[in-house]
Amino acid sequence: MASAPQVGGLADVVFDHATDDPHRVALGRKGSDGVWRDVSSAEFRDEVLALAKGLLAHGVRFGDRVAIMSRTRYEWTVFDFALWTVGAQSVPVYPTSSAEQVFWMLYDAEVSACVVEHEDHAMTVGSVIDRLPRLKKLWQLDAGAVDELTRAGAEIEDDVVHRHRRAVTPDSTATVIYTSGTTGRPKGCVITHANFMFETDTMIARWEPVFHSKRGDEASTLLFLPLAHVFGRMVEIAAIRGRVKLGHQPVMRASELLPDLAAFRPSFILAVPYIFEKIFHAARRKAEREGKAGPFDKAVDVAVKYAEAREHRAFGLGPGPSAGLRLQHQFFEKAVYSKVRHAMGGRVRHAMSGGSGMDRRLGLFFEGAGVTVFEGYGLTETSAAATANPPERTRYGTVGQPIPGTTVHIAKDGEVWLHGAHVFGGYLNDPKATDAVLRDGWLATGDLGALDEDGYLTITGRKKEILVTSGGKSVSPAGLEERVRAHPLVAQCIVVGNDRPYIAALVTVDQEAVEHWLAMREKAPLLPADLVRDPDLELEIRRAVVAANTAVSQAESIRTFRILAHPFTEEHGLLTPSLKLKRKAIETAYTVEVNALYR
Repeated sequence: MASAPQVGGLADVVFDHATDDPHRVALGRKGSDGVWRDVSSAEFRDEVLALAKGLLAHGVRFGDRVAIMSRTRYEWTVFDFALWTVGAQSVPVYPTSSAEQVFWMLYDAEVSACVVEHEDHAMTVGSVIDRLPRLKKLWQLDAGAVDELTRAGAEIEDDVVHRHRRAVTPDSTATVIYTSGTTGRPKGCVITHANFMFETDTMIARWEPVFHSKRGDEASTLLFLPLAHVFGRMVEIAAIRGRVKLGHQPVMRASELLPDLAAFRPSFILAVPYIFEKIFHAARRKAEREGKAGPFDKAVDVAVKYAEAREHRAFGLGPGPSAGLRLQHQFFEKAVYSKVRHAMGGRVRHAMSGGSGMDRRLGLFFEGAGVTVFEGYGLTETSAAATANPPERTRYGTVGQPIPGTTVHIAKDGEVWLHGAHVFGGYLNDPKATDAVLRDGWLATGDLGALDEDGYLTITGRKKEILVTSGGKSVSPAGLEERVRAHPLVAQCIVVGNDRPYIAALVTVDQEAVEHWLAMREKAPLLPADLVRDPDLELEIRRAVVAANTAVSQAESIRTFRILAHPFTEEHGLLTPSLKLKRKAIETAYTVEVNALYR
């Protein structure tokens, strides 16, 4: 277990590493020509130091809050560590945030300066700047912000920066991260340097062996999670602290991400289940186009059985894969499994997944295909992971055991409570909300869960999302939605039924998957309005619903559903930036469709 830090702040390792091993490759940076170039620990230190000087020259002082509104990119990491070097606090803002959301976060955090990625972001901030009297500076990355600040700080002595850095203590605030919030205004989680140091050092100490593709090779990861989210932020800090080569990718679309995975060739990745689903479904579609759907599906079954047998052996429940199963697994290695790994860059043998639940069968498939996915669970309020599956014994379908130094307690009503040095100190300017979740150092998460006999946690839903039918049956929608979404044609599923006679669902489809499905059946492309009335598509979705219903009682089952023409999007206010469903907003937007389910 990592010990709680006694001195210093997050930026210190940048300078320590550059002194210890100045030529070590610390980061990879993709140039405008598309070529990846190495950045040494000394080069990174020099960039952080130069930017820190520029921030001081522009009036940023110890304790000031500076917002960063950008996609995931190299400059964000430089800014983060430069701000921490001078004792300032970063306030991440999702690049897709609306003007009112931007206003609220910058106003509530009393931000004095803001970094944006491009002109559109600058215009968003500009549209509310008259209501932000404390905001004095606005820098734009695509307009040369880093060069501008570096030039401005050229005359400042190094020691001025280091005096600021040495004044940072573990209990200093490092960042204020606003929860994306499925309801109400976002709340600012105050996270200290100590919170993040304990969190990342614990993850490094316990999981460092899985950062490597094989023993002794260079550990590297490509960060494509949003840095505005606590998960992405934890990855950024852990990579720098853990001497893991870090690259940045701003787009999670497969068409953009997969080429960079191939070029950067990370040794492990950290992602949300959505990414693993996309990789799997892309491989399945490719096999179907090549007329090899049957063999691919057989390979999936073999991988799942192989991984399940290994899991049983790890827990003392069986002898492991049989000789026949090992032969079948070996047969599909070159034809299927190696190609799946190749799509992830070729070197990945381990991955971490968080943000939402992963289907057990999907996790078993990747394990059988040679990529162990360690699922974990955490919140912004816990500086990211609070539980994770251990390297030696992964139990698929669970979010693992408490990370070292963390305690998990299940309250009488099933709510998950957490305790540890990574738990935040409270919400900015909101003591009432803080008191509602923090009780004698324990965080009441609002999530429902259960611990098994080995201490593995399974998340079963959210307290606020429990549906109660008019017949009095309580239903947790998360499990049902996850099972329906496992179908390759389904993009999203929301279960409804509160104060209604039965459970029903609204379903959106994956457009790319549907186009492939139509082509393979030699059917003409359909407009979204026509697609939702297609009887063959309805039959496919019905199969997904029937499969999901097998896991619940009749009273909890989905009785009817409706396919929607368009997906739920963040732009329409129906998803949070971390892709969680905004249930009330969706039910309001689709009132007519929901009511039609009960006629």
